[in-house]
Amino acid sequence: MLSMKNIVLTLLGFMLFNSCNTDNKSITDYNNYPTPVNENLWLKYSKASTSFKLWSPNAEEVVLRLFKTGNNSEPYASYTLTKENNGVWQIVINEDLNGIYYTYQVKESSKWLDQTPGIYAKAVGVNGKRAMVLDMNSTNPIGWQKDKSPQLNHPNEAIIYELHVRDMTIHPQSGSYYPGKYLGLTEKGTIGYNNASTGIDHLKQLGITHVHLLPTFDHYSIDETNLDTPQFNWGYDPNNYNVPEGSFSTDPFNAEVRIKEFKQMIKAFHNNGIGVIMDVVYNHTGKTDTSNFNLEVPGYYYRHWEDGSYSDAAACGNETASERSMMRKFIIESVTYWTKEYHIDGFRFDLMGIHDIETMNEIADAVLNINPDALLYGEGWTAKDSPLPEKKRALKKHMQQLPKIAAFNDDLRDGLKGSVFEDKSIGFVSGAMNTTESIKFGIVGAIQHPQIHYDSVNYSDVAWTLEPWQSINYVSCHDNHTLFDKLQISRPNANMESLIAMDKLANAIVLTSQGTPFLHAGSELLRTKYGEHNSYNLPDSINQINWEWKNNHKQVFDYYKNLIRLRKEHPAFYMSSANEVRKHLKFQQNNDSLVSYTIEDHANNDRWKNILVIYNASNQNIDYNIEGIWYKAVSGSTFDFEGLQKLKDTIEVPALSMYIAFQK
Repeated sequence: MLSMKNIVLTLLGFMLFNSCNTDNKSITDYNNYPTPVNENLWLKYSKASTSFKLWSPNAEEVVLRLFKTGNNSEPYASYTLTKENNGVWQIVINEDLNGIYYTYQVKESSKWLDQTPGIYAKAVGVNGKRAMVLDMNSTNPIGWQKDKSPQLNHPNEAIIYELHVRDMTIHPQSGSYYPGKYLGLTEKGTIGYNNASTGIDHLKQLGITHVHLLPTFDHYSIDETNLDTPQFNWGYDPNNYNVPEGSFSTDPFNAEVRIKEFKQMIKAFHNNGIGVIMDVVYNHTGKTDTSNFNLEVPGYYYRHWEDGSYSDAAACGNETASERSMMRKFIIESVTYWTKEYHIDGFRFDLMGIHDIETMNEIADAVLNINPDALLYGEGWTAKDSPLPEKKRALKKHMQQLPKIAAFNDDLRDGLKGSVFEDKSIGFVSGAMNTTESIKFGIVGAIQHPQIHYDSVNYSDVAWTLEPWQSINYVSCHDNHTLFDKLQISRPNANMESLIAMDKLANAIVLTSQGTPFLHAGSELLRTKYGEHNSYNLPDSINQINWEWKNNHKQVFDYYKNLIRLRKEHPAFYMSSANEVRKHLKFQQNNDSLVSYTIEDHANNDRWKNILVIYNASNQNIDYNIEGIWYKAVSGSTFDFEGLQKLKDTIEVPALSMYIAFQK
């Protein structure tokens, strides 16, 4: 909540800005623009002709320039576009322009704006400054027409693994011929230290079902002309939304190369049964005044405060206006383009709370109409305040109004390990008190369940999902500390054995809960960023997956691999509906260091009749009383998938561990 001091300073800031910015458009002006939402504004290519279109209702003139190269060349031709209805400018050039680069330039208020590739660019040259006319069929890998996405009966069958393209193969021990590139993720047979599998073979060995790629659309931060100098960025600074990032390709100067190699990567994942989710950032742009949006229709695509200044719910300088017709059109057409052209299997929406609910629901309908198995989820919050009324925002607390979309469950995340905003804060696995209800809340996927005391959940006082899969259950991601670093920082006196046990227990809870599980790349290897909590632009030495970890922490990797196998073999851990969870999942003994529950009566057609799950977060072994005959499946680090050991009367549950027993 803002203090009175902050409110006064904010008001003074608005007054000062308004006194210096009287020429800014008002929101009413933007809403009065003609909006040709059914117009096809994408480049239309054939060997006989190419059609160029640009929507710029206030433009006085629009010029198209053609170039032989993507940079460092003068235009060899220029054309003035003709203004059609509803602010659309158009020209058709009757020749084969395949491989020709182009830019648009808009004149508004007697001033020429900078050249732009256009927001609907499908291919761009180095650093994304010029678009290219391209026969997209020429970029398809062999067998692309038969390429198939993984199928899911329900979204929470997925096990999502969040990775950065560069991180996975840049380490010298990755064994990759294409370190840090899209092609590095296509290579089979790569090995690292002590002949351990790396890259895509590692992911297949681990058993995950989907990779979530940090932003791989074209972004600003990396200078693609200077890739001999190591550069790193997560990519949350959008430049061209509909083109793959060039720094991950083998040749960013040739526009078609990044497209071909991106598709090769997608196909390689699909060939290995792994889906691909794109992290998308439609909520803001990397630049503001000179963004491609503002070089076409200044101001329109962004939200503003009443004084005309840019609002900034993204805390990155601006926020886009998803509720405006042409921005909504752009986002929906962009995600459907990636789904069709690149066979993408889902999208993670950065700061989804900035987008309006209506737009997000239309996105879901459009994507799922193309790929019914696509996964759609996002961050159900904003970074700062927005002019968009709160009731219209796609926030976590509004997920029941977004029935086809999931959101990250920060209640479980911080309940497990402590607040991401407080280094010393601890959670259930690291010895905190009063976290039990937050853990239970995560276990059921944030649904309404009669045994949860919602007034004791850390952030949410009510259920916020309709179905359990709408809760993306996780304990760490690219943001903030890695799980292992967080545990080390918050429990500095704990020994290595205890820290590893806490780490394993945290993701054991994630992977046996009813929500959709999400793992941060390298968690299975005790990934560290050496205490850095915001590595968005730090060097490879901080961000890379160090493949020596796989050898050093083989038992941890094996534990994660077995956890994933357990979940995949037992559908009781991913029931499809809230009604099923309420019917079959019953909490048993619970205290500050113990949560236990049963999943009963062959839930979700599981071959085990009854399952007992015990999470012991204490530093002591505990005796847990049972009735009837049970069989041991998991105890500490030991997995027995057949359950050969019979149990009765009392179970000894090891300290800091998960125990699972079942009845046949």
